[in-house]
Parts: sequence; structure tokens; C-alpha cells
Amino acid sequence: MVAVARLARDQPEGALEAAGEATERDPEGEWGHRLASLALERLGRDSEAVVAAQDAVRLAPGSWAARLRLGSMLRRLPGRWRDAWGEAQQAVRFAPEQPDPHVLIGDLALLRGDHEQAALAYRAALRRDDDHPAARINLGLTFLRWERPREHHDPTWTVDPRETGRARRALEVWARQVRVLLALSLAVVAVLAFWYDLRAEARVGGAAVLLLALAATVRHGRKITVWRCVPGMLARDLWLSVGVSVTLLVVAAYVVALVTVPTWSLVGEVVPLVSTVAAPTLVRWDDILGGFWAGLLGLVLFNGVAVLVLRVFAEAWQGRPVRALAEFTAIAPERVGRRDTGVTLWIVAARLWFLLTVLAVLPMVAAERRAALAGVCVPVAMLYVRHRGRLRSRVREILRADWWLTVALAFLFLSSAALVVAGAVPALDLAPWIGERAWWSVGAALVVVVLAFVARAARAWWRGSAGPWRASLIMCEGCGPRLPGEVSPSVALSPEVRRAFTYSRSVVLSYTDAGGPRTLAVGAVTSVSRSGELRLIAAEEAWAAAERDPRVAVFVADPIERRFWAEVRGIALADPGEDMLRVTPKHVFVGEYPGRHEARTSPRRP
Repeated sequence: MVAVARLARDQPEGALEAAGEATERDPEGEWGHRLASLALERLGRDSEAVVAAQDAVRLAPGSWAARLRLGSMLRRLPGRWRDAWGEAQQAVRFAPEQPDPHVLIGDLALLRGDHEQAALAYRAALRRDDDHPAARINLGLTFLRWERPREHHDPTWTVDPRETGRARRALEVWARQVRVLLALSLAVVAVLAFWYDLRAEARVGGAAVLLLALAATVRHGRKITVWRCVPGMLARDLWLSVGVSVTLLVVAAYVVALVTVPTWSLVGEVVPLVSTVAAPTLVRWDDILGGFWAGLLGLVLFNGVAVLVLRVFAEAWQGRPVRALAEFTAIAPERVGRRDTGVTLWIVAARLWFLLTVLAVLPMVAAERRAALAGVCVPVAMLYVRHRGRLRSRVREILRADWWLTVALAFLFLSSAALVVAGAVPALDLAPWIGERAWWSVGAALVVVVLAFVARAARAWWRGSAGPWRASLIMCEGCGPRLPGEVSPSVALSPEVRRAFTYSRSVVLSYTDAGGPRTLAVGAVTSVSRSGELRLIAAEEAWAAAERDPRVAVFVADPIERRFWAEVRGIALADPGEDMLRVTPKHVFVGEYPGRHEARTSPRRP
């Protein structure tokens, strides 16, 4: 109990000392090993924490808390995801009424990107505890389609995540270097071919750059030691796959561009390049390069910008942020919940920005003078988010903590108001300059929103804190003041109950069979361990029933005090090595038979 109290006060060193003293006094008590494992985990000593959790499972294989502790630790080790999944399923099987095993199932599914399975598990946990912080926050992440930082690595792989991380880094650097190298090279080729009329020399130089790209490919390819995992990494990580695919497409476009360089000369027919950039109307690039070659040039030069814009748009419109906000704000304010709420509001702001941009740019809206009606959509959307996201009592706190978010939302509102004015000016026959200034105000407000995002991102990068992007979303693992379920104490047997099971030959085992509840007389209770585990000799049908549903009840009457009886409800697991059933207690009920002139007494808990 001292160890639990110190864990609640976030004192893992003191908790480990107290748990170690408890295990020294009672080596067969699995509770002390569980607490020692949790303290070691918080100290970052994962390998020792796994050993302590395994000791707890060895001493009480039917304890759901011990299985939960072992599953929570195994998921932190490379290649042990399947073992952690098996332990979590056993914990759910042993204690389906507890929320924490379901949360562990959801966490493991979420780490693999299985959002549907994770949401089902979190909802099952919330049906048992509506205020469970981890279930609430992580359920909100499933609505956002959250992806963990190591999305390229499948937790079921036995390879070390550091190896796949190095492989991913090598692929990213290779893709970036090759694309930049080819973009610069093709720009030089274009200048040599069309400005100085050196087509042959430009082709030779461009071909030589391909050798440099090949050297970079070989150099980064040698850094990858897990080539067998690369296809799986590309299948799991969308943007890594996009980067590699775009790089291969750029190489192909570069080769085709070298082969199909236009043959005409422009020497003396064009103005200097600086003048061309300053006054693009003087030169028509379709006439210079042709549509096909211009497309190849644009692909090689501007693929990075296109991918960045596509990624920003895709991440902004991925998931259901309003439902996620409702889950984040359904519990008391907590550090992880506040962080995820702020990031989600930035996602909402990005969606509103895209909406306003479309409304301001579409010619149909401006031509039909419907901008006034369209501009009302943004304030309505803000009110909808405030209501459905349950932000009524949290808005001031959130905006006070992030001033840049306040600026972005304020200018989004001003931009929508300016859009209303711009649409209402023609209908009301007001001065034309009012409408022009309103349209300029819309653009300026949208630019300010972008600058606010950039300033917030720069501030986060400088301080090393959470930024306004999806990568800043984090899971809730042991967050909040609530202690995890694995700290719950093991069920102890009183001396009277131990004596009854030790000496009585009237022991009855109750279990659930295919046809319903069944009872069976037990031959004997061979022993009762110091941790309270019962070892029974039972028939084969009881073994088969325990395999299907391990939840059983064992009833005994004390042969010495004939009016005393006890019932132990727990988990029965077969032990083929010793040819017996091992029952780990979950609940203990004791009572007395009524006397001849006494009313029946109700069962009481010890």
C-alpha cells in the first residue's frame, strides 16, 4: 500500500523501494511484483519491468491485473506486439467487467492503425467506466485517424524499430537529394539549351548528373539493412510511398526531358532571363518549350511544392475533428487532453481557411453575388464546432493558452465578414470602392491566418514543444490522476477460508458449460498457496469448460465449524504438468448457515 501511495504521488523510486521490501517479505505475493514492474517502467527500465511482470504472471496466472501489466510492458519491446495482444486478450477474458483490459486492446489496435477495432475497444471500456481518461482521449484519436510517429513500422515485425527508422531516413534523404539535384540540373539544361543554344552540351551535362544521382542512390541504399521490410514500410506509410514514387517519376520525366529538348534556337529572340521573370507576358513558354516539355519541366521543378500542398490539404481534411473534440472535452481538463484539443482546433481552423479560400476564389460565387450568403457559413461553422465539440466552458481557457490560435480564428471571422460585405455591395448599389476594399480585406485576412500558423509553428520548433500539426497529437498512456488497473490488490484468503479449503472434503465447483451453469463435486483441494491460489483435482469436463470460460466459483463448507461456508469466485486455468486446476481468486464471500431458530444470514465480505 505504501508503494501504491507513492505511485499516486509520482514517486517511482520510493515505490520501487517499497515494492521490493514487500516482495522480500512475501516472495509468492504477485501484487508486489506488479507494483515493482510499474515503478520500473516509470523509471525507464523496461527490461527489468518485463521480468517483474512475468514473475507476477508465474505466481498468479489467472490474475487479470498481472496479465494486464505484462501486456502493457510487452508492447514496449520490439517484436513483442503479438505477445502483448495475447496477454491483453487473456486479461479481457479473465475480467470483461474491467475497463483497463479493453483500453489495452484499443491501444494495441491503435498502434497498428486499426482505428475501427480500437474504437470498439474504447467504447467497451467507456461502457464500464464513463470517465476513463485514456479511453476518452484515445477514442478521439480514432476519429482523427491518428497515425503514430513510427507508422512505417509494423509492431508485429520482429525487426528492431531503429533499423526500419534508419531505412526510412535513408529513403527520405535519397528522395530529397535526387529531386533537388535533378531540378537544379534541368534548370541549367534549359538555360544552356534556350539561352546559349548549347543543346548537345546540355544533354551531356544532364546525363552526367544522372551518374551523380546513381551514386547517391548507391550510397543511401547501402545504409538500408532491412530491404525485406521496405515494401511493407511503403505500404504502411503513405507519404513515404508518395515521396519515393514521385522521385521515380521525376527521374523518368528528367530522362524524357533530356531526350526531347526542343531543337530551335532562341538566341537574340528573347529578353534576358531576369526580364522574363519580371515581365512574363513578353515570352510565351508554350511557344518556347511546347506544352509537353513545359509539363516535364514543371514536374521536375515544382514536385516538392505540389506534394507539400497536397499533404497539407489531405491532413487538414482527414478524420472527424468535431467528434474528436467532443471526446477530448468530455473529461476534466488534463495535460494530454488540452494538447490534443489545441491541435484539433488548428485542424478546424485549416478547414475553415480552405473553405473561405474556395468561396473567395470561385468565379461562380462572385459572379452570382452570392458571397454574402457564402460568408455566413464560417460563423455558423464556428458555432457548430463550439456546440458539438462541447467547448462552451473551455473556449476561454483554450484561447488564452494559445494566442496565435485566437488570432487565426479572429481573422477567419473578419474574413468572412469582409466576404459578406463584398457580396452585399453590388446588391445594395453602394460605392464600388467599398466592394474592392472588401475583397482586398478577404485576401489580407487569409494571409494573416497563414502567417499566424507559420508563427505558431516557428515558436513550437524553437521551443521544442507541440506544434499546430497532426504529428503533435499524442496518445494517453497513464495520463490523469487515475491509477492504472494493474495496481489493484490481489484477493487474499482469510485463515478461516484457508482452513476450510484445506480440511474439507465437501468442495463444489461451479462453471459454465454449453448448456448453462453446472456444478461438480471436486475430489480435493490439494493445496492453497500463500497468494491464495487454489489447486483442485477435477474431472475432465471441468477442464474442458475452463478452456471455454475460465470464470468459475468454488464452494466449501468448514468441517470444523459446520455452520461456516465460503465461496471463491475466480479464474481457473489447467496445469497439465501437475494434473490440476489452478484457481486465482477474484472475489471471496463467507457466511454461516442459519441455526434451527435463526433467520438466514446474508453473505458478508471479509
